[in-house]
Amino acid sequence: MDRRTFVGTLGGSLLAASLAAGAQSAKKIYRIGFLEAGAAAVNLHFLKAFESGLREFGYVDGNNVVIDARWAEGQADRFPKLLAELVALKPEVIVVASTLGAVAAKKVVTSIPIVFVGVSDPLDMGLVASLARPGGNMTGISRVFGEGLIGKALQVLKDIVPDASRIAILWNASGEVEPRLKEAQAAVRMLGMTPLPIDVRGPSDFDAAFARMRKQRADAVMVVTDPLTLRHRETIVNLAAANRIPAVYEFAEFARAGGLVAYSASVPALFARAAMYVDKILKGTKPADLPVEQPTKFELVINLKTAKALNLAIPQPLLLRADEVIQ
Repeated sequence: MDRRTFVGTLGGSLLAASLAAGAQSAKKIYRIGFLEAGAAAVNLHFLKAFESGLREFGYVDGNNVVIDARWAEGQADRFPKLLAELVALKPEVIVVASTLGAVAAKKVVTSIPIVFVGVSDPLDMGLVASLARPGGNMTGISRVFGEGLIGKALQVLKDIVPDASRIAILWNASGEVEPRLKEAQAAVRMLGMTPLPIDVRGPSDFDAAFARMRKQRADAVMVVTDPLTLRHRETIVNLAAANRIPAVYEFAEFARAGGLVAYSASVPALFARAAMYVDKILKGTKPADLPVEQPTKFELVINLKTAKALNLAIPQPLLLRADEVIQ
């Protein structure tokens, strides 16, 4: 090889290497907004589940995606401000957890794709045109509520406390959960028990709420989950223990915090599944064409330590059915 050929070959090699390096440095980095209803201090595992789901599709935070997380701290009135912050960052997609968060996103975010997680009834809430073809810029994963699922949770409670006849229903009157209160009341009645609605509007109301349960001679309590009750689950669990009231919850996180029993869809699994929607949107699919899904994984979690503290014997068939038993 003569000098001229060598120099030409070397120059071509350097140019190719330079172009490859430039292409590598210019790789696409996607920005994803993430808005969760609770606080990072207690709900960070939801974000971790979402990140784990993204990794299965090849997205790694800080590598080819940047995740901007915001936390509403259980205060629904913070949603509009936090959504505005995320919109200003110009993300390719925003993931929003909870019904109230999705409702706020519907009003604030008009063009950026939205993937919602844990919405109780996206059709009734006016978030989508239909479950099969959502239309607009929103889609995602709903939660299964209704008398069927609530009835199953209450049946578990009745199996543990067979003599229970008066069931308190703790619910947030300042949130948009009244339809689910009605579903819970109907489910209680279907099991031949008497519902006792106990409303709260903020964390300062919980002590008085449990005092009302005692006054009304509640045998047990069901907690309707929303950003307020989930954010303050430790307070609720501790009050139930202090007042010696058996409780059933819609989120396994309550049982893991010391609650007696929970039966619900797996919330971390919902966040992991949301990654599939994000992947499809980043690859060009419109939210309008992505059907809304319902959960497929449910979990029964029983806290034996709490049961023993309440002198309750958990039936063996129920223990065998449980997905998780906390000793």
